[in-house]
Amino acid sequence: YDYPGGCEDPRIVENEDGTYVLLYTSWNRDVARLSVATSSDLIHWKKQGPAFAKAYNGKFLNVWSKSGSVVTKLVNDKIVAVKVNDKYWMYWGENPMYIAYSENLIDWNPVVTPKQDLYAVMKSRKKKFDSHLTEPGPPALITDKGILLLYNGRNIENENADPAIPKGTYCGGQALFDFKNPIKLIRRCDNYFIKPDLPHEIKGQYKAGTTFVEGLVFFKGKWFLYYGTADSMVGVAVRK
Repeated sequence: YDYPGGCEDPRIVENEDGTYVLLYTSWNRDVARLSVATSSDLIHWKKQGPAFAKAYNGKFLNVWSKSGSVVTKLVNDKIVAVKVNDKYWMYWGENPMYIAYSENLIDWNPVVTPKQDLYAVMKSRKKKFDSHLTEPGPPALITDKGILLLYNGRNIENENADPAIPKGTYCGGQALFDFKNPIKLIRRCDNYFIKPDLPHEIKGQYKAGTTFVEGLVFFKGKWFLYYGTADSMVGVAVRK
């Protein structure tokens, strides 16, 4: 599944028992598949295969899938995957964004419509920074207001683009889902909270500019947000 392309777009969470679960893209240069790997020490990893391999008799095994953001909670200053309504939840996909649930963080079931199509929880918006796509960022975090999801929005390259930023630019946005019902979108910021403006964020492999949020860490009372810059470097933003 990941040859000859590679393993990309990693998002990592810790389980309640201390196991680390990595959601990543298996890329064989044909179909991107959201896949799972597990570890007890962050050094030795076991690939568990595509996340949707067993769901609905393999219906979504060969569907383009990537960017899994598992719902977590801050427990004793650590971000830990937690169950909501007796299930783990994960936001995934890029255009639009979908959601899936799991009993074990390895085998995932996409939420579907009555017609058995993928159920979209967030779509792109015309004339906004996310006019082309919405893609989950770091693991989603339960707060006292709901489930906070930091996500990546790409500005489309046609007349529906946000005129305030260059076409094709990736910026970071925020959305809030109901912690009692992770499928329900409560509200969403009209604008980005982070955008490319430093030299290394607008010059690199991706010329349109990128601040692609992907990692979130709580350390010594501060939040550290790690993000890709123009597909060439990794940046970090800190908030107390």
